[in-house]
Amino acid sequence: MLPTFLLISMTILGISTVIGSLANSIIIAVNITDKIKGKALSPSDQILLMMGISNVLFQFIMLTNDFLSFLEGDLYFSEEVYILFSAIINFPVFTSFWLTACLSISYYFQIVIFSHPFLMRLKLAMFRFIPQLLMTSVLISLATCLPVIWNTIINDRGFNMTSNQSMEAPSPKLTIEYLIISNLISCSLPLVLAGIANGLIIKSLVTHTHKAVRNAKGEISARTEGQVRAARTISCLLLIYVCFYISELLLFTEMFPPSSLGICACLVIIYSYSPAQSIVLIFGSPKLKQVSISIIHCIPGFNKEKDTTPTVVFINVEGKLTLSKEVKGTE
Repeated sequence: MLPTFLLISMTILGISTVIGSLANSIIIAVNITDKIKGKALSPSDQILLMMGISNVLFQFIMLTNDFLSFLEGDLYFSEEVYILFSAIINFPVFTSFWLTACLSISYYFQIVIFSHPFLMRLKLAMFRFIPQLLMTSVLISLATCLPVIWNTIINDRGFNMTSNQSMEAPSPKLTIEYLIISNLISCSLPLVLAGIANGLIIKSLVTHTHKAVRNAKGEISARTEGQVRAARTISCLLLIYVCFYISELLLFTEMFPPSSLGICACLVIIYSYSPAQSIVLIFGSPKLKQVSISIIHCIPGFNKEKDTTPTVVFINVEGKLTLSKEVKGTE
């Protein structure tokens, strides 16, 4: 029988995979449907589509990776399999980090009004080359994942999580040099760029809000609402980003003993990354939010709207039938 730690971890992983896959599928389906209908996707929508795809990829790779490591430790910690999963599981993670930075920068250029000619030209170029920017993010992520092949070393001992005992077979690990370089390029750098963009959005928001209140007597303009929504979305994404980043570092540096509460907490945060990110993206987009609410209302038990269908009632008054119309829900 599996230990309680493994049962809890696999249950949380399964639930997060279902929620994350459904939420990210909504993001993908809505944007692909708009594209099929001939609608031009905005820069933000193009980035959201890529983030949804990378998150779904990450969910299923992580599901396979962790179930294999939990249930087939000997096979998973063989050098070839470990190298394979180390490369493919880092690819969607690094891609997601870079796409978060792209989304933050895109929101900044969409919302903030520029007067300097250079910044105005940069804004136009940014929107024009979004596909190339997305491709660059993918290529950078791929370039930081491939060196795993020649940066894996063999330790003298491994750990079997199913039996809580040390294995005599060697367990592969990544070199410190690779971990530092890859984290600086595809983790820390995107985090810094996203943080700077979010800071500039908040600064513009504070300035613009004061002007809106003074000029419109308390009424907030549509641009200000967009700034608030963008700042809230990016701030939540950064919070999820940082929590995921710290949890990964704690696992890689082996700060907690195996099967401890610390390890369990880190795994819960890592498993929740994709679902939490997709939910933030949905609520940060009016279009995605409206579609999601419509889907929820279609689920039996969630549609609590009153029935407004007219009902025909026949009333017998003094032996005569009288036709009357009663409308429900029009009080």
